[in-house]
Amino acid sequence: MFDLTKIVRKNILNLKPYSSARDEFSGKDGVFLDANENPYGKLNRYPDPYQKDLKKKLSHLKSVKPENIFIGNGSDEVIDLCYRIFCAPGKDKALTFSPTYGMYEVSANINEVDLINLPLNNSFQINLEALENVLINESIKLIFVCSPNNPTGNAINNIDIVLDKFKGIVVVDEAYIDFSDTNSFIEKINKYPNLIVAQTFSKAWGLASARVGVAYANEKIISILNKVKSPYNVSMLNQKAAINVLDNSSEYKNQKEIILKQKKVIKKALASIFIVKKIYPSDANFILVEVEDANKVYNELVSKRLITRNRNSLVNNCIRITIGKPTENKKLIKALKEINL
Repeated sequence: MFDLTKIVRKNILNLKPYSSARDEFSGKDGVFLDANENPYGKLNRYPDPYQKDLKKKLSHLKSVKPENIFIGNGSDEVIDLCYRIFCAPGKDKALTFSPTYGMYEVSANINEVDLINLPLNNSFQINLEALENVLINESIKLIFVCSPNNPTGNAINNIDIVLDKFKGIVVVDEAYIDFSDTNSFIEKINKYPNLIVAQTFSKAWGLASARVGVAYANEKIISILNKVKSPYNVSMLNQKAAINVLDNSSEYKNQKEIILKQKKVIKKALASIFIVKKIYPSDANFILVEVEDANKVYNELVSKRLITRNRNSLVNNCIRITIGKPTENKKLIKALKEINL
């Protein structure tokens, strides 16, 4: 049986969190002389530290209670807090499946946590037999699963099996879930007490510069995340930006529809380009493409001010192409057709 108190670091369990001025008084009306703010200006007041208005809207959208929602300064804050909460430096370990999002490893290094990179199979899916052998190691407290995965683009299967087998915390990173036909694991946070689902406003919602990430989990996990976070971790400007796009969801839907249609156009065009060797399946807003020489192709495109992502170091001779605007995609396809290796 899963016991959260055995996974959370003891110093975190015993931590008395910082109490900000807005913890002690959360009303909106009054003469505020409690937080040492400048009394003048439009941005002079600290933001709501628990983002209540934004959580209310997300609660309605995702059909979860506000108590099941944590909002952070980008999804990278969620990653970092998970290491800090569940993994003791130099003692506990974490696990992820490679190739995947590079910040799992960077954050592990920052927090002095050994990260086990378990290779995905040839279909970029979890090797369950290899996973079972690794999970014998009881020092593993945390697993990250990126689905749809970055940079491969595919949704990951058998996450339920990971949640069933593992006695620690499983973070399912769904940064690209809006572009996928697969269901979000948010609907399973009440089924699995060891599940955290991370999402973001940076991708389909078009707020990459605002840095608003969201975690969904049971109330006990969310309370610990709130306990450890910085007092005012999401600015009011960014909270309002997220609320605004949620209030104008028709634009989000229209943009997503265009992106998904353009993905089909690009895949069809890539199939006829001789330097393209393989187009990997994608459930995201990008495509992983194997070419004859990824380094040369990438540099040729850069010379024409067309910036893709060279993923040759992770997947041999592959570049990752984000779906742009129709005019941008046409320029890319034209440039790829003109490359002569």
